[in-house]
Amino acid sequence: MAASSNSSLSGSSVSSDAEEYQPPIWKSYLYQLQQEAPRPKRIICPREVENRPKYYGREFHGIISREQADELLGGVEGAYILRESQRQPGCYTLALRFGNQTLNYRLFHDGKHFVGEKRFESIHDLVTDGLITLYIETKAAEYISKMTTNPIYEHIGYATLLREKVSRRLSRSKNESRKTNVTNEEHTSVEKISSLVRRAALTHSDNHFNYEKTHNFKVHTFRGPHWCEYCANFMWGLIAQGVRCSDCGLNVHKQCSKHVPNDCQPDLKRIKKVYCCDLTTLVKAHNTQRPMVVDICIREIEARGLKSEGLYRVSGFTEHIEDVKMAFDRDGEKADISANIYPDINIITGALKLYFRDLPIPVITYDTYSKFIEAAKISNADERLEAVHEVLMLLPPAHYETLRYLMIHLKKVTMNEKDNLMNAENLGIVFGPTLMRPPEDSTLTTLHDMRYQKLIVQILIENEDVLF
Repeated sequence: MAASSNSSLSGSSVSSDAEEYQPPIWKSYLYQLQQEAPRPKRIICPREVENRPKYYGREFHGIISREQADELLGGVEGAYILRESQRQPGCYTLALRFGNQTLNYRLFHDGKHFVGEKRFESIHDLVTDGLITLYIETKAAEYISKMTTNPIYEHIGYATLLREKVSRRLSRSKNESRKTNVTNEEHTSVEKISSLVRRAALTHSDNHFNYEKTHNFKVHTFRGPHWCEYCANFMWGLIAQGVRCSDCGLNVHKQCSKHVPNDCQPDLKRIKKVYCCDLTTLVKAHNTQRPMVVDICIREIEARGLKSEGLYRVSGFTEHIEDVKMAFDRDGEKADISANIYPDINIITGALKLYFRDLPIPVITYDTYSKFIEAAKISNADERLEAVHEVLMLLPPAHYETLRYLMIHLKKVTMNEKDNLMNAENLGIVFGPTLMRPPEDSTLTTLHDMRYQKLIVQILIENEDVLF
């Protein structure tokens, strides 16, 4: 029934969501079916029912049997009542007339009403959504099962007319778009263009770094009619009609989301900060090879700090490091971390280490963590190096490129060991737990693996010219 359906959309209310560009490719069949779906008809109890739950209205008829409920509904399509179970007092049932039969659903309330996954503010909305879903899935079962077989997603010819316009807008705002805090007018002009058209423009841009990224889909309630940007079909129901990628804004049916390629092009207006943001998401949003914070911090450190004693081992003031973090989150690549503002280079090294620690997925990813640890345990040096190289190849491209750039930098640090007293082993101790963390949050595992974490980073620094 609707409340347990995974897809849906309202055809009544209209809002800014519906103002996005919609080319004529959108298919109207499912929208027409939603318009035809039976409307809910509440059957009111003529008497006052004792012990009626406060969150139910006069559609509640107290303890009655299924047969009595069936009689009250009178064969009227869309009619519904609520009743308390005879067999299980305290349990409530929605009796709904659909398809010339009475359907009974166990009804729950936890602040909102539900019979499945979806939560509704009112019984009326629950029944409305249920009737829409029942009607569409009954009338168009075969059609729905074939929706993903010929998607428009890979054939976006209809976007050609807008592609040039979008590309101009994107390139015009390119410098601004690499900032984290985006509030400029360029983006407001692009906002109303559908994410699918935006993807088409970016796909045909030679400037975008070709890092693969999965979409970050989350269940979404659309206000006003919306169509799936994968199959071009209407997303039916009242709430939770489909899913939206929180990084690029792509809107699709839940079932279609399983077929969408890993080609998310994050939209900068959706990326709120630099720190704590997924690494691949950040570099794709800013159209850079590596996170800009890594480039900027390393550039500053190499300009004035390579000979600083205890570089990366000595800590800067925590509150000043937090200031640098806030500057990047607020100003992006315009953040000023020069010696005029932060004369202590340890503040910059601290900010860089904090960036790596704050990543939701470490530079050395959870997926590869155990393989790196196993490689570190190999006693033969040549075999160990080969094993490390093989695991490096498994890293996502943006992670690999970031690690490569960092290791080249750390190699330069070791070349100034006479002044800074930091060799590859010392840097391994500092960066081991910073760059790699076990998938399970276990203190025991972390302590046990610490020497292997150190060894991996030491190997990567000492052999960066061979491994990368």
